[in-house]
Amino acid sequence: MDLAAFCAAISGALLAFLWFNIYPARFFMGDTGAVSLGLTLGVVSLLTNSALSLFVIAFLYVLESGSVAIQLFSKKFLKRKVFLAAPLHHHFEAIGWPEPKVVMRAWIFTIITSMIGTIITILGMGRYH
Repeated sequence: MDLAAFCAAISGALLAFLWFNIYPARFFMGDTGAVSLGLTLGVVSLLTNSALSLFVIAFLYVLESGSVAIQLFSKKFLKRKVFLAAPLHHHFEAIGWPEPKVVMRAWIFTIITSMIGTIITILGMGRYH
């Protein structure tokens, strides 16, 4: 019950942040907030025994980090860039997508992967208990 209350408090805080941060942004979270939220998500997934489905739920962040790794590898060993800019959302901005379009598409992608990951978690719960 305590973990559910904690997750509800974090969700409420994030919804309030998004409510007041619709384009154009008035507040920036920065790395400190983003890293602490990512760590919180990881800890909650470990506490709920759903760490493997976190890979699916947070797949956008996996893609963002992977695009940086691909870009660095390509520049170092192949001497050319794969993306115009890294991480991936900056590549989309560099090809001409406006920021709100990039953000909305990221939200849609994250909603879909979150639903898929949640379904995988719920279906898998009966196997190990």
